[in-house]
Amino acid sequence: MTFNDVAVIDVADPADPRLDDFRDLNSVDRRPDLPSGKGLVIAEGVLVVQRMLASRFVPRALLGTDRRLTELRGDLAGHAAPYYRVDAEVMADVVGFHLNRGVLASAPRAVELTLPRVLDGAATVAVLEGVNDHENLGSIFRNAAGLGVDAVIFGSGCADPLYRRSVRVSMGHALLVPFAKASDWPADLEVLRAAGFRMLAMTPGPTALSLADAMGDLADRRVAILVGAEGPGLQERTMRASDVRVRIPMSRGTDSLNVATAAALAFYERARLGPVGDRTAGR
Repeated sequence: MTFNDVAVIDVADPADPRLDDFRDLNSVDRRPDLPSGKGLVIAEGVLVVQRMLASRFVPRALLGTDRRLTELRGDLAGHAAPYYRVDAEVMADVVGFHLNRGVLASAPRAVELTLPRVLDGAATVAVLEGVNDHENLGSIFRNAAGLGVDAVIFGSGCADPLYRRSVRVSMGHALLVPFAKASDWPADLEVLRAAGFRMLAMTPGPTALSLADAMGDLADRRVAILVGAEGPGLQERTMRASDVRVRIPMSRGTDSLNVATAAALAFYERARLGPVGDRTAGR
């Protein structure tokens, strides 16, 4: 049957092979979102599915309840992916747990964007090294989207931004904020320098400039904000390849913040300088 031009297929058997894109989402070795397996992107919940529908990741199937179908009917118009309509019990049997959000979408991984492509037209980028926690990664994407960061660049040792948990914690922004992987790290920082980016390496080091002071002179410059893993932070060679080391002033004996929180403060310091058009007027 069709519903507002959406192909709706009712499924009562959790073993139906048409639902395999969504099977065993908690399985260590059979997850459909593992690059070593099907390598799919999984969107979870109405808002994240909506953002997938608006992204370059084209859904090939959806699994959800009738209630979520009603909520998504306007967004699904014009999309070819079938909507497999199930009840909550069948969905739980398929995915391996009770899913309160009531809807999932699967999409193949899109072709990876290149570093020059994501830098084109960008005024502010986040550059990550060693950020290997999926929740931190998802939070950084959500912060980036909310605070005007144009792209995310991955150096060495980072987690998969398209892992289901990363996508979920990002509220789907990992599908919308462009990202690229550096193929030669940290040598590829020279690509950013050649493109006119001023590279700020975040560190708790006491001799670093305060974030606010460093950012204040960059209103008309392209800026790359470099953040490292919690604990070790950026490698020394990466900081040497940057232009300036910056810190967040801390108090009460605390030497650092969660990496996603620290990144958000840096993004805010950049955002408060003014609209993107004003910031890039001189580049």
